[in-house]
Amino acid sequence: MAVGSGKFGHLHPVAGVRIGIASAGIKKVGRKDTVVFELSEGSTVAGVFTLNSFCAAPVTVAKSHIAAGDSRYLLINTGNANAGTGEQGLDDACRCCAALAELTGVAAKQVLPFSTGVIGEALPVEKILRALPDALSDLSEDNWSAAASGIMTTDTRPKACSRQLQWRGQTITVTGISKGAGMIKPNMATMLGYVACDAAIAAPLLQRMVDRSANASFNRITVDGDTSTNDACMLIASGESGVVVSEQTPELLAALQALLDEVFLDLAHAIVRDGEGATKFVEVAVGGARDGAEALKVAYTVAESPLVKTALFASDPNWGRILAAIGRAGVEQLDVNGVRVHLDEVLIAERGGRAESYTEAAGAAVMKQDEITIRIDLGRGDASDRVWTTDFSYDYVKINAEYRS
Repeated sequence: MAVGSGKFGHLHPVAGVRIGIASAGIKKVGRKDTVVFELSEGSTVAGVFTLNSFCAAPVTVAKSHIAAGDSRYLLINTGNANAGTGEQGLDDACRCCAALAELTGVAAKQVLPFSTGVIGEALPVEKILRALPDALSDLSEDNWSAAASGIMTTDTRPKACSRQLQWRGQTITVTGISKGAGMIKPNMATMLGYVACDAAIAAPLLQRMVDRSANASFNRITVDGDTSTNDACMLIASGESGVVVSEQTPELLAALQALLDEVFLDLAHAIVRDGEGATKFVEVAVGGARDGAEALKVAYTVAESPLVKTALFASDPNWGRILAAIGRAGVEQLDVNGVRVHLDEVLIAERGGRAESYTEAAGAAVMKQDEITIRIDLGRGDASDRVWTTDFSYDYVKINAEYRS
């Protein structure tokens, strides 16, 4: 199940980035589960990673390799997370990097590994190594759509976005893909995300750009409140367009940052819309807070409340559950009489209780929609923030109960 059409339109190739997809048969024979990104020489790469203490072996290795600079290849496998695998997992991730490096004539540290799938099982290294030649022979600038499918796990559909920026007669292309449907509450990233542009951007600036875009998008979504062990979101700048973006070109920098923000948010929303068992796409917008942290705390408490999420699935305007979540969010000295809550444009609560204008029929009409906004005004300041989430359906439990079956 998923919300919305899932259509993402034409995906523009990004000069300097080629992608190959192959089948290693990690979890299912014949499934395309191994993806290789080849980056042109001189490309810069920046990224954000999970803050989960039990981070996966490929996360540790990728962070080490990206720090060395001059990354040339990304190697992604699905079906196995290579997480909770100790020293063997680190050795396995490094072995895969070394094998790809040998095949392509680069150093092992120029390969960044990524994995997603079942936690706690040894990485099937030999299967991946056998698939590498096929992935390399498949390298093409037009393989973004196939790659979007190749990185899926419990996703029901691929997720991608592509935009172009016209700047003084030149074109900058930005294209990206993401995956994720469950174990989604990113903490510095998303499940997996890869965005590339053909501008030339120095690594320190590129890092600031990915930090900003990820924080306003992937760090504002939650399906189930669980941060994955394997979260990673990478931003690539190939430089092949010849357009140089720097602090010395502030107007161009602002325009490209805005475009990146748009692409990242589209990819993040696609993850929520395809949340495991999702039937609703829900924005929780909190205003009137004393600071952004307070707004975000309330937004996440409401978005992650199992009682709120099950009411959303039932299309039941059980607004008392929303009030209860706000009340337990940990806002110090909250004056509940100053709180106002809306479902879309329907005022449901104010002055500590049900709004006089509210009717059950009006609330029920909103809750039947596929897309809903819960607006909360705390009435104590000017700060605001928002997150996006899903409902909890029967299928969410079924998908996760049968995940390893």
